[in-house]
This record gives sequence, C-alpha cells and structure tokens, in this order.
Amino acid sequence: MLKSKIHLARVTESNRDYEGSLMIDEDLMDRVRMLPYEKILVSDLENGNRFETYAIPGRRGSGVIGLNGAMTYLGAVGDRVIIFAFCSVSDDKAVAHRPLVLVLDAQNKPVGGLKQV
Repeated sequence: MLKSKIHLARVTESNRDYEGSLMIDEDLMDRVRMLPYEKILVSDLENGNRFETYAIPGRRGSGVIGLNGAMTYLGAVGDRVIIFAFCSVSDDKAVAHRPLVLVLDAQNKPVGGLKQV
C-alpha cells in the first residue's frame, strides 16, 4: 500500500559522483514518516522517468531534493518529482489505511497541511 507521498517536489541539486539515492530535506521526510534508507519510487513529471532508490536525509529546512549517482541521468535540477514510499498492511487494516500526502510549492515548502487521503 502507499504509505506516504511527497508531491510536486522540485529537484534542487544533482551529484553524479555520489554513490546513489535521493537526498530529501529531513523535515519533509519527518512530515510523511519517511525513514532514512527507506526504499522509494520517484516519478519525474518533466520526462516521465520512474526510478527506485532509497531516501537519505538532507539538511533540515533546506528544501533540498537531490539526485545522486545514476539518477542524475534520469532527471535534472528544476524537475518536478513525486516521491512515493510503500508499506505492507494486513488485509484487515487495508480498508482503513490512508497514506500521508505532502504537497510542496516551487521552493519545496509545504502547501497547506499534511493530508491523509
């Protein structure tokens, strides 16, 4: 099931020489209960690329969304991305499960509050 989503995040940096992963402002990760090194799916709205990687925390309050390693070939600074995290939920809890969704503005600041959809 979808656990959480950061919607319309804007890529702020790109580092091809880094080992890999997506760097995310740790405040944003906390808001949607995303953990360091958690597996994520990233969808780039500018080019349609989708890639799996893991989340690493970036500096709190910085708004950083950083492509690292091989992902730098799949997106660019300025691209809008959606970041998904998933979880396993038992059948009896699946009906009531609601993911956390955080929508961001062009500076990666939350728009409105955290939503459970």
